Amino acid sequence: MAGSGNLDLIDPWLQILWDRGGSDLLLAGGSAPRIRVSGRLLPIENAQLLSAEQIDSIAEPLLTSGQKAIFEEKLDVDFAFSWKDLARIRGSLFTQRGQPAISLRIIPSRIPTFADLGLPFGAEMVVQQPRGFVLVTGPTGSGKSTTLASIVDRINETRPLHILTIEDPVEYVHNHKMSAVTQREIGLDSPSFDRALRSALREDPDVLLIGEMRDIDSIQIALTMAETGHLVFATLHTNDAPQAVDRIIDVFPAERQEQTRVQLAASLSTIIAQRLVPKIDGGMVAAFEVLTATHSVRNLIREGRSSQLANVMFTGTKDGMQTMESSLAKLVSDGVVTYEDALSVSAHPKELARLVEQPGSSSNHLR
Repeated sequence: MAGSGNLDLIDPWLQILWDRGGSDLLLAGGSAPRIRVSGRLLPIENAQLLSAEQIDSIAEPLLTSGQKAIFEEKLDVDFAFSWKDLARIRGSLFTQRGQPAISLRIIPSRIPTFADLGLPFGAEMVVQQPRGFVLVTGPTGSGKSTTLASIVDRINETRPLHILTIEDPVEYVHNHKMSAVTQREIGLDSPSFDRALRSALREDPDVLLIGEMRDIDSIQIALTMAETGHLVFATLHTNDAPQAVDRIIDVFPAERQEQTRVQLAASLSTIIAQRLVPKIDGGMVAAFEVLTATHSVRNLIREGRSSQLANVMFTGTKDGMQTMESSLAKLVSDGVVTYEDALSVSAHPKELARLVEQPGSSSNHLR
């Protein structure tokens, strides 16, 4: 992992970010430091404009020698470090217009609970699964890693298993509880994501967490491990559950897609899609969509009829399912978010409007 080094230059800005409950710190040449609070990127008051030389000075102590070499060759590198026993910081050093820039995300050391995050009943069901493929999807910055950390922590507390994570870089640090948790960081514990994945079967995991499925090989390995009796967690960048199914299938060449549909139908456990919405009283809250792999869901995936999965979610509350619109409608009716903000992240605004206008109907589709 990257060493924290001398943080004197950025420590005051990280403290402001922490005190205001923000998520990200952005440092770019010609701009004042900016923090993201409740989804909005704001300059730090009275902070001076940064130069490229200052950003170089900030980056120097944050990187290992190996990460510095990667940056010199690739012009971008990811890293992480601990800050004040309060948080992990996930960072990205990159170039823009030929000059360095840094993006830092703050990850509290305390792993949020299900209650903290408002996780749906479908997540509770996942914790008890003996095997299968669990996918958490959503846009960048939607809280996927936090949701997975909370689920893994609940498994860690309640089941005597070996949990193996493969991350680039490690974000939330898990202590051994009822489970043993081993965390492998790319670059530190394995030279590549592909090698770490391929060696995972020899490391005797019961539960495998893959930071992100990046290519056809990582998807294939995840599906195979789920088929062979492991509980596998991964993330994907899609907006909803049906889109996640299509994305996995479409990665494969045409001649392998039918086989992949059969494999996914057999191994899938749950897909959780999420979006972050600004809260009325400040901060962000997640809205969730849940698709559970019932018999009818598996049939639809096998037959290539993913467009009908939304209808199954709408009627599948007894199986832990819910639509994004029902989750958003509940947040609106509870006074947590405004209707306008809920509408801004909804893919089906007419359905959201119907649920909000008829509160009784929304409750029929919620956990």
